[in-house]
Amino acid sequence: MKIRPLEKLRSSTTLKRFTLLLFVSFIGASCNSQLQSSKVEEADEATTSTKKDRPNIVVILADDLGYSDLGCYGGEINTPNLDKLAANGMRFTQFYNTSRCCPTRASLLTGLYSHQAGIGRMTMDTGKPGYRGFLKVNTVTVAEVLKQAGYNTGMVGKWHVSETPSLEHDKQLKWLAHQENYGPFSDTASYPTARGFDKYYGNIWGVVDYFDPFSLVNGKEQVMEVPEDYYHTDAISDSAVAYVDQFAKQDEPFFLYVAHCAPHWPLQARPEDIAKYKDKYKDGWQALRKARYKRQLELGLFDEEHAELPEWMFKDKNWETDPDQEWDANAMAVHAAMVDRMDQGIGKLIAKLEESGEMDNTLILFMSDNGASYERSSQYGPGFDRAGSTRDGKEVYFPVKKKHLSGPQTVNSAIGPQWAHSVNVPFRYWKSKVFEGGICTPMIAYWPDVIKDKNSINKEVGHVVDIMATCVDLAETQYPTTYKGKEITPEQGHSLVPIFKTGERPDPEFVFWEHFGSKAIRQGDWKLVQLDDNSPWQLYNLAEDRTELHNLADQHPDRVKAMEATWKEKADDYDVYPRP
Repeated sequence: MKIRPLEKLRSSTTLKRFTLLLFVSFIGASCNSQLQSSKVEEADEATTSTKKDRPNIVVILADDLGYSDLGCYGGEINTPNLDKLAANGMRFTQFYNTSRCCPTRASLLTGLYSHQAGIGRMTMDTGKPGYRGFLKVNTVTVAEVLKQAGYNTGMVGKWHVSETPSLEHDKQLKWLAHQENYGPFSDTASYPTARGFDKYYGNIWGVVDYFDPFSLVNGKEQVMEVPEDYYHTDAISDSAVAYVDQFAKQDEPFFLYVAHCAPHWPLQARPEDIAKYKDKYKDGWQALRKARYKRQLELGLFDEEHAELPEWMFKDKNWETDPDQEWDANAMAVHAAMVDRMDQGIGKLIAKLEESGEMDNTLILFMSDNGASYERSSQYGPGFDRAGSTRDGKEVYFPVKKKHLSGPQTVNSAIGPQWAHSVNVPFRYWKSKVFEGGICTPMIAYWPDVIKDKNSINKEVGHVVDIMATCVDLAETQYPTTYKGKEITPEQGHSLVPIFKTGERPDPEFVFWEHFGSKAIRQGDWKLVQLDDNSPWQLYNLAEDRTELHNLADQHPDRVKAMEATWKEKADDYDVYPRP
């Protein structure tokens, strides 16, 4: 079915029709979004208290955010709303993700390590147990568990845990550009509303054009058109606000998962937001990195003795001799603008929670799915999830030679490795690697009724695998052993609630990582890490060396051997092998 160009559809009638479509779930009209339907699914030993004595839970996930991007983590980007949550809540310095978008989402949603959930790499089915590219049938999502415990459940934004189909190249490009429609974006039985969410508005795939997103759905229905002034970050934020407005009127508590795409490439932002940062990054990569590190020390996030600033990783790259300073400074300005706009939307959500009287009894968790991205999307070119043209036929540029500035819809670009290294300060590496720069996320916890140590900095170790256990704890329910007739893989995480209440909890026995051959295991303060399959294991004492500069593998061969054996045991248990 051919889709008409957007410019031919932008009548007031069309915009009204879109508004109705976008907010149909907000008024409870969608058959997939009935809040009055049964809250009890088939599960073992479920509890179903419906009184609002249990907290609401809001999980906000950023995408490719640098560790130091937020003001409260040392950054210069204007993030007053997240900074406010941090000032009245708790900041974690040792909270982890899986190092890439879809595996982190799989782990967060299921309480399993990503291979166990079926997404050890990306959302393509390789036929291997750990690499199916979608959530396996022996998983249960946090929404499914909380729904059967009496919670209302909603999600907005990036799903990215359904299998991603690929068509013949020319058809794929027309599909991505909204010029042809080839049906559902994935199996609708894998969509959020089929996995426990009462309500969903967002993108099923991972990469989006922020001004005209592909794979956009409301419930399970495709959103075919968007208004002329559409910007996806705003739509995600506004939908989250609308969901809270409806949930707050119910007797039951609610769980809301806000999965932002920002600031993942392509670098696209509203001009007024970019203008705020026009001259902010003209001093370049190294200057930004040093300035942020200095602020991190002043904030008490780290101390120089135990978290030394690593040397600049790019010996052949120096800002003073960079021939593309204007392009690179602008790219970082757009990245900042995208973070800024996300924070503005979070401010709207906070205001709605306050207005509705829900704020004090709401736990808000904010984190990122991985460190900043080293990728240069321009080198990929159009294809798979990257359109080569807009809906009305304008060419999308992939500026390998940096001739087109980032920001508008017609440019697909990314910040690249130098900025990624800078904004992940104080750590080394970036997205996809399991050194700290790839896996350590800023994490803010805000819960006025419980977190009494305001503006605290917490050094306890946590991982996105703990989100499920935390939600189960707060919902006063149990993680099921079976669900809809399927045996469920036991959860792997541990509740964070003791940390919120007392500031501490026993360390997990271990934390585990593997992604495209980058491997690690952490036990206590010790971390064993391998850059890739062809590199030796490295050993670090993170209590003494938070930025992984002093490899102690030669000094402690027995520890290396023992930790490697544990890693291999867990890799077998978690379906890391056989790898594709």
